Amino acid sequence: MQQTADQQVHNLIRGAGKAKGESGRAKMDIGNVESKQISEPIISEAQISHLALDIGGSLIKLVYFSTNSDSSSSSSSSKDSVAVSSGYEGRPVLEGKLHFAKFETAKINDCIDFIRSKQLRLSGCQKHGAPAGEKCTIKATGGGAYKYADLFKEKLGICLDKEDEMDCLVAGSNFLLKAVHTEAFTYMDGQKEFVQIDHDDLYPYMLVNIGSGVSMIKVDGPGKFERVSGTNVGGGTFWGLGRLLTKCKSFDELLELSQRGNNRVIDMLVGDIYGGMDYTKIGLSSTTIASSFGKAISDNKELEDYKPEDISRSLLRMISNNIGQISYLNALRFGLKRIFFAGFFIRGHAYTMDTIAVAVHFWSKGEAKAMFLKHEGFLGALGSFMSYEKHGFLNLKVHQLVQQSPVDAYHGGDKIHDPPNRELNENRSIDCSICLS
Repeated sequence: MQQTADQQVHNLIRGAGKAKGESGRAKMDIGNVESKQISEPIISEAQISHLALDIGGSLIKLVYFSTNSDSSSSSSSSKDSVAVSSGYEGRPVLEGKLHFAKFETAKINDCIDFIRSKQLRLSGCQKHGAPAGEKCTIKATGGGAYKYADLFKEKLGICLDKEDEMDCLVAGSNFLLKAVHTEAFTYMDGQKEFVQIDHDDLYPYMLVNIGSGVSMIKVDGPGKFERVSGTNVGGGTFWGLGRLLTKCKSFDELLELSQRGNNRVIDMLVGDIYGGMDYTKIGLSSTTIASSFGKAISDNKELEDYKPEDISRSLLRMISNNIGQISYLNALRFGLKRIFFAGFFIRGHAYTMDTIAVAVHFWSKGEAKAMFLKHEGFLGALGSFMSYEKHGFLNLKVHQLVQQSPVDAYHGGDKIHDPPNRELNENRSIDCSICLS
């Protein structure tokens, strides 16, 4: 019988006791299962890696597991403090980490080289004792799992076992929100606050995944979701228009450029129309954007007369504002107050998150809050990884994941406040264990 993502999470979390820090790693009591009394030894030396992919229109996202004896990790990863159980009904357990990595889809050969260099292609094959002639199969989701299936077969000799994209997004989101205690956070006016999620009050919620385009998914419960809306104006729009208008060669370069820009040079504000005054009757301040890129209508200027950083800033603001507004209006349709934003458009970028959060706050009159996810861009890849267990492939079971509070965080009520200078867009690896049945 197949389990839903939430049933998997329930089984993993059930019986978890209080986590206590010990030598930089948390120690956990797991109901009646004694973490130190295991009938079979923990497998700690075998450097076994399991891999799952999410191949989108703009980016390829990877999630892979490596045992603790494998010290290598992707250049974009850093350790996350997560408590782990170390024994499950007497079955052998692999202790290790989930790593996260990303590549531009246009540079798919870089991804293939990465998989080859870390021997991740051996996942599920001879490395696990399968017959030498048996094909290598790796879980994958996203449109690229179909588009590039032949390329992966030709270059790496692996077959992509395809999983539904929406199923994987929701499974990855549900798992992280249930299992990693400091996954969700709010961000506004430069303040980042982790929000503790009540597992009994998680559903329903709106998941807004911002990739090349945008999908808005109403998640009602375990295995229950519906894509209720979306927009074709997303990360691909920002990247594509930005590349044409500024000559930037990468998404990250465009984001970095926007940090130095001033959108008011190009955007028409309410104050520009009302002589510097607010339009108080309908609640619009003089600094509210009346028309993105509106000043370009009246300015006697050509494209080269505008600074690329101002163009990038205006473009980012326009797209982020619209995503925030459309997301809230869809949440309003269904009476949802909880909206989670994910996807690699965000990149942990402060200005992007602030703009989305302000849009949700403005249109909801403060009644709804935008929340963001720490592993924002890897929901699909993580859901694809979890599908190994769903189909019984390799008898994988991801164990208990419970976030330990960051050592430099301080607590206040149900929120955890990060120091203001913490890097927002780092991709963190997760300590975990996989149980073999």
